[in-house]
Amino acid sequence: MDDSSLTPMIKQYLAIKEKYSDSILFYRIGDFYEMFFEDAVQASKLLDITLTSRNKNDPNPIPLCGVPHHSVEPYIAKLLQKGKKVAVCDQVEDPKIAKGVVRREVTRVITPGIILDSASVKGDEHNYIAAIAPNDSTEGAFGLAIADVSTGHFSALQFNSMDALSEEVFRLEPKEIILPISLSEKTTFNNKIKKSNFNPVFTVLNNNFFEPQAISGLDGARTLIKQYPMAAKAAAAIWSYIADTQKGEARHISRIETSVHRKTMRIDESTKRNLELFKTIIDGGSRGSLISVLDRTSTSFGARKLRDWLVYPLMNVDSINSRLNAVETIIQKELVRDLPLLLEGVYDIERIGARIAMGTASTRDLIALADSCEMLPKIINIISQSFQIKGIVSDEDKDFSQINCQEKATSGNLIKDLCKQIDPLHDIVQEIRTAIIDDPPMSLREGGFIREGVNSDLDELRSISGGGKNSIAGIEARERARSGISSLKVKYNKVFGYYIEITNTHKDKIPSDYIRKQTLVNAERYITEELKEYEDKVLSAEDKIKTLEYEIFCGLREKIAAFSGRISMTADALAVLDVLTSFALLSRENKYCKPVVNNELVIKITDGRHPIVEKLNPTERFVPNDIYLDCNEQYFLVITGPNMAGKSTVMRQVALIVLMAQIGCFVPARQATLGVVDRIFTRIGATDALSQGQSTFMVEMSEAASILKEATQRSLIIIDEIGRGTSTFDGLSIAWAIAEDIHNRIGARTLFATHYHELTELALTRKGIKNFNIAVKEWNGEIIFLRRLVPGGTSRSYGIQVAKLAGLPIDVIERSKEVLKNLEAGEFDEIGEPRIASHGGVESLDKKNQVQMDLFSSSTRHEVIEKISSIDTSTITPIEAINLLHELKQKI
Repeated sequence: MDDSSLTPMIKQYLAIKEKYSDSILFYRIGDFYEMFFEDAVQASKLLDITLTSRNKNDPNPIPLCGVPHHSVEPYIAKLLQKGKKVAVCDQVEDPKIAKGVVRREVTRVITPGIILDSASVKGDEHNYIAAIAPNDSTEGAFGLAIADVSTGHFSALQFNSMDALSEEVFRLEPKEIILPISLSEKTTFNNKIKKSNFNPVFTVLNNNFFEPQAISGLDGARTLIKQYPMAAKAAAAIWSYIADTQKGEARHISRIETSVHRKTMRIDESTKRNLELFKTIIDGGSRGSLISVLDRTSTSFGARKLRDWLVYPLMNVDSINSRLNAVETIIQKELVRDLPLLLEGVYDIERIGARIAMGTASTRDLIALADSCEMLPKIINIISQSFQIKGIVSDEDKDFSQINCQEKATSGNLIKDLCKQIDPLHDIVQEIRTAIIDDPPMSLREGGFIREGVNSDLDELRSISGGGKNSIAGIEARERARSGISSLKVKYNKVFGYYIEITNTHKDKIPSDYIRKQTLVNAERYITEELKEYEDKVLSAEDKIKTLEYEIFCGLREKIAAFSGRISMTADALAVLDVLTSFALLSRENKYCKPVVNNELVIKITDGRHPIVEKLNPTERFVPNDIYLDCNEQYFLVITGPNMAGKSTVMRQVALIVLMAQIGCFVPARQATLGVVDRIFTRIGATDALSQGQSTFMVEMSEAASILKEATQRSLIIIDEIGRGTSTFDGLSIAWAIAEDIHNRIGARTLFATHYHELTELALTRKGIKNFNIAVKEWNGEIIFLRRLVPGGTSRSYGIQVAKLAGLPIDVIERSKEVLKNLEAGEFDEIGEPRIASHGGVESLDKKNQVQMDLFSSSTRHEVIEKISSIDTSTITPIEAINLLHELKQKI
């Protein structure tokens, strides 16, 4: 398009858009955010809004669409969900005083990984952004930084391999991943992340974003830079990216947590998926997942804390038991009765605090914060009364700047510690209640939310505004009396301001000092000097009121932002308390037991239940099962039995019980003694990854390879079928070899379910391997699933009976039985055909009353042998050979 044909405003738009080419530009024009050119075409489809054009008569009209500025958040949220970035370009100059085009600037860039608006993020999930920094050498370390700008979480880790780094990324599923140019160009590095099951947005940044000195002002940065340089580079990329997109630093983030090797249970992508921790395999929804059962939290930040715990189960026995004891205390002290109700009254103060620090909080955010803070003394009191705690320090005596609310094992009671860590924030409540009315309007720019008495200048302006309106009403009365026109009216609109309207029937009575403003069909509009003077005074006061109220609010928000650390730490303490209370409520209602957790290698579960399955069908009694695993006599269970009998349920429930215990929750069992597990491995089900070029068998082998490579004696291995997708002998051989390697070399506690009944023979020659099966009962040709795990192996899988239950046609079932019988016989039939091919519809020799004792009679055998021996193969022709073979065939 010819630049000469563009208006100055469109030229301004294009200049700004050039700097934000990877974002959809929301360009403020009056009461709307407009989008032009390709942005308009794209946004109109994604947002389902009308696409129009600017300069429609032009041969090349400019595509255009727009959204109202006062309700822009839902539109931005929708674009973010589609993986788009949005650059918000505001008017930074008053249009009334602008000379030429109003000056505009991008005030913030909203990306899928950097979202502050509460409407755009799920309350119970983190919204992570990650950055990856590789060492220049192929064998070097990898740095990974993770941040949730909406809460203030910021941490950095360092790994020695891309596999370990990828596992951490899969575990956290960030919405956006920052890569340096060097890594984005190396597909061998990049594809590992891009082939994951989630769909992050990738942002490529120049190397100057990865300069470690960018984070030098944060607590913990010095150690990070010195000892873990790759992690420091990744952290710098996130920190610089936040500053670049938000036009300022994230002041609520004051420290960066450093961890090279987390002292928590490792959970890889397949385990997270197979155990359905957050999503079900069938539909990807949360209903039917473990978190849908465990989450009885009352707050959004509590729900996020629960997710953190599920992603990072503890391995330190003292820390685990600290949580378990706290859950027991909440039940015993009856805190489970009152705490959930009190916590429900607390809004998401963690994210409100972040918005305050970033300067995006609204008046209603501050009121929500004040409402929440007023619940804190009640929470403190109910706990202190329960424990008879005396002399809890006041706000003035407490040095909250020194409190680290990160939950940890302490010598005292965890509930007491949390109570002491909750800051009532009385001073913040006082500031907010003094300044802002209880029910403020949504918009910050319209005014009307600051209380009287807060600012003397504001009160004076309000007096002028209110008095000015009354004066105008008085002007109307006086002008009616002076002119003798009883129908005279003083009106107002945005175009003409205040004016006097007189109908044409009273034209002869109009005073000479009236100045005509507008002529209508049936009336005339006038102004006077007095009316104009009052108009200027009133309107000026109203504009000044709105401006001053906004300035007062920004000052208040800035003041509270200085306390963001206190808000964040209080939210963290409440989150821990919320999760523990959720566990207590869940445990009491579902009759969970407090497990004994230690560092031994024994897993002993009595009457264990599957926490999800028992809730999905409450009308059917769940059959509990016992499990015993140690490090010597019985640590490898080969489990056989038919499909649908419950093998998978039993194995998964063991893994879930261990996992629940190590996050500090009671478990669905009558009794449980659990030796800490360093990692849960799962090889479950028939899944493929065709988009990644991996068949079902390849996925199985990849998961098996990971187990054999990574597992230790302290691991828990769950294998539900291995070796399918290839020939029977291949599959059996692989399954046998894998089982041997786990038993002989690793020695991990293992549950190994299989339909290869030959594997039960492992128990005959190897100490530590025991056979178990899921019991069934046959009755009148049918099978009844007893759901009970019992000692011993089984030699049948009852696949045909299960197929019948599934509704396979009866003809197919009967034919399956016949083929199975033939296979089990393992020999040819009377006419020389394999019995697997025999069928009742084929006429057999028996039906012809012919009996054949052997392939052919002894006399015929001798004749055929003599004939074959006498053949001179050097002289016989091909035709003669064919004739001879035909003759022999006839004799046979």
